[in-house]
Amino acid sequence: MKTALSIDTLTRRLAECPEDFLAEPRLRDREQGVQVVAVVCDLLEDLGSTERLTDRDASAWEKGRAQDRNLLRLTLVACWLCHDARLREEKRHAPAVKRWLASGLSGMAELVAADLFVSDPDRREELVRALCAALGLVPEGETAEQASDRLRSLSSVERANVIRETRSQQERARKLREKMEAEQAQAAAARYSSE
Repeated sequence: MKTALSIDTLTRRLAECPEDFLAEPRLRDREQGVQVVAVVCDLLEDLGSTERLTDRDASAWEKGRAQDRNLLRLTLVACWLCHDARLREEKRHAPAVKRWLASGLSGMAELVAADLFVSDPDRREELVRALCAALGLVPEGETAEQASDRLRSLSSVERANVIRETRSQQERARKLREKMEAEQAQAAAARYSSE
């Protein structure tokens, strides 16, 4: 049985994220910082996983490069979110959470600072809705279509794609306009020289 999750409860949970989950992750070039792989392992165990992470799985969260810093920080925030009591009680979400943590956060991390998923109401809701989608759960009081529409409207990745496509269309229109103006100028010059 799939349990609906409360958007309000989970966004409130994110707003209360402890500083430990906003701490600096351990990176390759330094020995200090939170070992993200250990946090992920603890979470997956609490969610009912009986499988150990493979070296390949663990490599996503072990000693990242400096450019992975925000992704690792967002992973910590997402771990805090996923440690919700209802998800732990059900003991069935570990595989989906593991996939989401490994591959579902990178687009958001490229666009938005991890701290904003705690401090900004829209980014909190985006992260909660992304989790619900990753788990195949529909938020309380919503249909699947409503949930999908709301996630699309909040999605940083979707917004970036729309902006990129709009800019691309504007650039194509500009080039077409310049080409048409050049052709008109050429035609006018040809008419003038023939007179």
